Amino acid sequence: MPADPATPAPIVRVADPTEFGRLRFVELESDRLYEQVDMGPFEVDDGENHLPTAAAVFAVGEPAVGFVSLEVVDGEAHIDQVSVLPDHGRQGIGRVLLEAAIGWTVAAGFHGLTLTTFRDVPWNAPFYRSLGFHEITELAPGLAAIRDHERAVGMDDHGPRVAMRRPL
Repeated sequence: MPADPATPAPIVRVADPTEFGRLRFVELESDRLYEQVDMGPFEVDDGENHLPTAAAVFAVGEPAVGFVSLEVVDGEAHIDQVSVLPDHGRQGIGRVLLEAAIGWTVAAGFHGLTLTTFRDVPWNAPFYRSLGFHEITELAPGLAAIRDHERAVGMDDHGPRVAMRRPL
């Protein structure tokens, strides 16, 4: 939620492919937040940038201060990344981006939305639970491949990760 109830909700827009470099910057800056919980720094893997092939990318701000990117995995929508610049955190931007992702998922005719995240980081799994996501352990092949890749690049070395789903 915005810090001041009189502050209007952030406006979500479809991201323009010409700003994908900016969105990658937002992602890398956002990753610095993990240092607050003794995680990271994460190794930068430029092969991780899925924005050019994403099914949908939404952003907030001009220039962007936050974004969410979605893919289709196992016949469902999947949140590949959601990031907000640290100095724009705690203003409701992440929540409105997730609401846009949920809206896109429903409009596209999918029956669920998945993601992978850190189980114990407050702005990760606990935040997603507040939006109706729950942990899943039986993973379809595409989601299992995502978790395998996360393990292979050392993400699980930073803390326990989980797959989550929100039925729609």
